[in-house]
Amino acid sequence: MTLWSAIWIAAILCVALKTLGYLVPQRWLEAERPARTADLLTVALLSALVAVQTLGVGQAVVVDARVPAVLVAAGLLLLRAPFLVVVVAAAVVAALLRLWGWAA
Repeated sequence: MTLWSAIWIAAILCVALKTLGYLVPQRWLEAERPARTADLLTVALLSALVAVQTLGVGQAVVVDARVPAVLVAAGLLLLRAPFLVVVVAAAVVAALLRLWGWAA
C-alpha cells in the first residue's frame, strides 16, 4: 500500500463516518445520556491534547516552561480573564522562564 492509497482510504472512511452521523435519528441524539457523553468526551479529548502538547516531546515527558504557562493560563481562565489576556500572560511567563534559563 502506498502513502496515497492510505490517504484516500482514510479520506473515504472519514466521509463515510460523517455521513453515518447524519443518518442517526434526531431523537437518539437528544436523549440525555448521549448528549452528556458527547460533552464529557469533548472535554476529555481536549484535556488529553493539551497534556500531550504540553508535556510530550517525542516519546519523552518533559517538564519545561510550558507547564507553568499552562497553569497561569488555567488560573486566569478560572478568574474569567479575557482570552487575549490569558494568551499573553502565558506567553510572557514562558518567555521569562526561558530567558532566566529555567527551561529551554
